[in-house]
This record gives sequence, C-alpha cells and structure tokens, in this order.
Amino acid sequence: MFNRRKKTEQRLQKEQIQGTSLITFMEPKSINAEQFRTIRTNIEFAQLDSQLKSILVSSSIPAEGKSTISSNLAYVISQTDKKVLLVDSDLRKPTVHRTFKLNNEQGLTTLLTNNEVKFNQVVQHSRELNLYFLPSGPIPPNPSEMLGSGRMTLLMKELNQYFDLVIYDAPPITAVTDPQILATKVDGVVLVVRQGYSRKEEVKEAKRALENVNANILGYVMNGKEIKDNIGYYSYYRYNEE
Repeated sequence: MFNRRKKTEQRLQKEQIQGTSLITFMEPKSINAEQFRTIRTNIEFAQLDSQLKSILVSSSIPAEGKSTISSNLAYVISQTDKKVLLVDSDLRKPTVHRTFKLNNEQGLTTLLTNNEVKFNQVVQHSRELNLYFLPSGPIPPNPSEMLGSGRMTLLMKELNQYFDLVIYDAPPITAVTDPQILATKVDGVVLVVRQGYSRKEEVKEAKRALENVNANILGYVMNGKEIKDNIGYYSYYRYNEE
C-alpha cells in the first residue's frame, strides 16, 4: 500500500506541473467522459428544493485528483448552456491556469487585495470550451486569512449573481483549514476520494472536518476505480450518515 501510494503521489505531482487532464473535452465519447456526465446529472438532482449556485470540490489528502474532477465537471456542466465559472481557490498549489493555459498574473488574490479591480477585469473566458475561469493569481503569504475575509464573502456573493454556477477548486481538507473556511460559504461540497490511495481514516477525518462547520456534503466522487478492461473511471455517490 505504501509503495503504491508513494508511486502514485510522485506521478501525480509530475502531472500537476503540466496541469490536469481535460478528458471530457479531448475524448467526449469515452467511458470517463460519460461518467462525468453522470456525476453532473446526480449533482443537479442533489438539491431539488434549492438551486445550487456554488460548489466546493476538495479531497481528504493531496493527489486524489480534486483538480481533475473540478475541471472536467465544470466543462460538462458548461455544455448544458449554463454560464459556469471555475475558480482556483487553491492559493498554495494552484493548477487551473496550467490546465487551461491561462495567464496567472492576476486572479483571485488580485481581487482580494485590490478593491478597485472588478471581477470582470480578471475573469478569463474560453469560447471553445464555453467556460469562464478565475485563476488563483499570485500566491499570497496568508491564504487562510484571505479566503476567510469579508472581501471574499462579498466576492462570492457577487459571482453567484452573475454566473449560473461557480465551482471552487480547493486544497485538501486535512492539510489546511482553507477548504473548511470556504465550505461555510458555498451551497454544497463534493469530496474526491482516490480508490486504493486514501485511507479510510483520512476520509473520515475530512468528513468530520466538514461536518464541524455544518458543510452541505452533496456526495463524493470515487476516482481511479478500475473496470474489467483496466480503464480508470469516476463514480459519484450520494452522501449518507453511515
């Protein structure tokens, strides 16, 4: 288990330098892409009585694929004619700008430190993908304080008014307090779990951390699950109290 986990972590760290895989765009007819469309449908029906305007995607530990999930999920939802914004709120190890080849000189941290800059001056748009992006911007010395600030709360409310859905790619839950802070400000949380990699106690710890702040856990995505032909795919599971 340890050797497999170490090898997986090393491989994913190398991939992180290049950005995540947008398989839903590159291979739209693949099994993986279809699984993301299933996840999209399940999330849409997760809250029938209230409209989801913002979702946080995180994991219990690093290298579980939360950035891959958030990027592909943002893309498949944008294909339903919704105005979707993907926000890189991982202010420690951002990847969104690498995945989508974005300019990261300005981003979320710019908006949080300069009240004169408006979000429409920083948000980037891809006509090809029909998707909007707010990269992290320069990495700050105090990520938790910035994400927990009143300015962040106001910005999130403003983004909710302009976009149909805002997806926040957040750091791992057990590593830092950032995702717990953000979880109190969004409509729902999706937890990513990599099969054969994360330990049961780590997932339980992440779940407890979210429950401690009364986060609305929509469900979890099982990443890296194998099927008969050894192709990895993604499965979505509703959250329950068990």
